[in-house]
Amino acid sequence: MIVPRTSREEILQKLRAKIDRRQPILISSAGSGLVAQMLEKAGADCINTFSGARLRANGMGTMSMLWPILDSNKQTLDYTEQDIMPAIEGKSFVCACVNANDPLKDMVVVIERLKQIGVFSISNIGPSISYVDKDSEIFRVLTKSGITMQNEVDMLKIAKEMGMVTIGLAFDEEDSEAIVKGAKPDVFCFHAGTTKGGLKGYDSGETIDVTAARTEAVNEMARQAHPEVILVAHGAAMETPEDAQYMLDNTTCHGVWTGSSTERIPIERAVFDAAKKFADLTFKDES
Repeated sequence: MIVPRTSREEILQKLRAKIDRRQPILISSAGSGLVAQMLEKAGADCINTFSGARLRANGMGTMSMLWPILDSNKQTLDYTEQDIMPAIEGKSFVCACVNANDPLKDMVVVIERLKQIGVFSISNIGPSISYVDKDSEIFRVLTKSGITMQNEVDMLKIAKEMGMVTIGLAFDEEDSEAIVKGAKPDVFCFHAGTTKGGLKGYDSGETIDVTAARTEAVNEMARQAHPEVILVAHGAAMETPEDAQYMLDNTTCHGVWTGSSTERIPIERAVFDAAKKFADLTFKDES
C-alpha cells in the first residue's frame, strides 16, 4: 500500500478554511488503527498519536506513560507507522506527540523519521515536563538532570523550520507562556487536566465553568503573545460533547482536542454493553 502524504501548507490551509467558515476544529487521539479509522470517518481534522493513547488502548491510564515502562518515542513512532498511517485515507492529518527530552534520540532525526512515514505535524506532549508539579521534589530532580521545558520549545521551533505543523501543549500558565512565546506554535492547547470519566479517568471535582475560565485566561495570554495561533481546548471537566460545546460557547477556542472522550470511554461502554448481553444469554427452558 501507499500511505497518503500531505504537507504543512495543505494542513494549515484546511485549518484556516474551517476557522473562516466558523466550524470548530477537532483533534482526537488514537491508540489503534480501528479508532483512527472511526475518528477519520466521523470528521476529525487531526488524529493524534502518542504513547499515552497506546497505553490507553491496553487498558492503562494515560499518565502511566510517565512511568519508565517503555521507550515513549519508539512506541509512538512504531505504532504510528504500523497501525495508524496504513489505516486512514488521508482526510485527517496525523500529529505525533514526542518526548523532546529523550536523551537517546536527536530530535532532528525523529522529525525526519516522522516525515518519511507521512507525518507532518508534531506536538511536545509525549510526555511533557509540564505534567509534573513544579513544587515537587521530582520536578527539581528532573530539571537538574536536564529534562526541561526549553528542550520542548527548541523541538517545536526546529520542527516548524523543518516543515512540520507544530501543536504546543502545556498544563499551566507559566509553561503555556514559555511555549507560545518561545516556539510560536501553529496550534496551542491548554491542557486543563486529566479527563474525568470512565474506568481510568480522574475527577478533580472541577466544574466545566472553571475549566472554561482557566482555559480562557491562558487563551488571552497566548493571543497577545502570538496573534495568529490556533487555540484548542482539552481535558479536566470537558468529558462529553455537551461539555465541549460549553467550552466553544464560553471561550475563544477555535476547536477542541479529545482523548479519552472519543477513545477510551466510548470503547469501555460499547464493549461492556455488547459483551454483557452475550454473557447474559441463557439456554431455552426444556421443562
